Amino acid sequence: MKRIFLGLLAATALSFSAYAQEVKPALLYDLGGKFDKSFNEASFNGAEKFKAETGIEYVEFEVSNASQREQALRRFAEDGRNPIVMAGFSWAESLEKVATDFPDLKFAIIDMVVDKPNVRSLVFKEHEGSYLVGIMAAMASQTKKVGFIGGMDIPLIRKFGCGYVGGAKAAGATEVIQNMTGDTPAAWNDPTKGGEIAKTQIDQGADVIYAAAGGTGVGVLQAAADAGKLGIGVDSNQNGLQPGKVLTSMLKRVDTAVYNAFMDGKNGTFEAGINNLGLKEGGVDYAMDENNKDLVTEEMKAAVEKAKADIIAGTITVHDYMSDDSCPY
Repeated sequence: MKRIFLGLLAATALSFSAYAQEVKPALLYDLGGKFDKSFNEASFNGAEKFKAETGIEYVEFEVSNASQREQALRRFAEDGRNPIVMAGFSWAESLEKVATDFPDLKFAIIDMVVDKPNVRSLVFKEHEGSYLVGIMAAMASQTKKVGFIGGMDIPLIRKFGCGYVGGAKAAGATEVIQNMTGDTPAAWNDPTKGGEIAKTQIDQGADVIYAAAGGTGVGVLQAAADAGKLGIGVDSNQNGLQPGKVLTSMLKRVDTAVYNAFMDGKNGTFEAGINNLGLKEGGVDYAMDENNKDLVTEEMKAAVEKAKADIIAGTITVHDYMSDDSCPY
């Protein structure tokens, strides 16, 4: 009996060993590079946390043009990488094809829904987090005019803007000046243009500007700081980019989404389907640290925390960007 028991233990150990070898995570970034101080970098941080905790290495790829997407994704699939996580909605078309061709692999995509039985679609309620930073912007503003600068002009970014307008107006802003950087993927990585748009908004009276524009937002924060105004960061905690000049950052927990996808792959608990992550799910929030503690008053904290609790409880409804190109605020 003892010999049988030891044999079972050995077989179990071998099966776990074999399974561990199958966990070979991969991460593909969107345009702008993994050190964009924003969306891609948040993805990288989640992968790094997974590696630090588990000792399991992952492979990565930084796309530089759209033509590389399917080739890179297919190469990782052919190598048996599993799970494979993609940062950004632009991977959707390639994923539709590759996920079909590799039904035994697990995939996850951020900011897009791909309806496949082996795909986890990770989408966020950006408008909820943006509503909170909109409240902070209006309360910090002396002119009661605040600004929003988006990256590529798409519904996803309009969600950020719409939530921000709602929070700002609820807290007393009289005007929210809004601009998009462009209508091509280049809009995510143009800090010079971001800075120019920020200067224009400042000339129009905006003294707090929220950037939801990937690497372009770095230029927005720089221009606001140079002019003695306040910026608001996005996705990652960008408070430290201009210490004392960034009011807060709207955190979009892309890092957690990547970390969980890798960890679920390791633990055999990866499930496909749609994950819609808002304040209640810990998917969005606002950032507080040593860099902005002197900018945020207790009154502002109380107002934001009350709004956060009301949104989670359902007593405040934060409107999303509407499909008819409108925002109800």
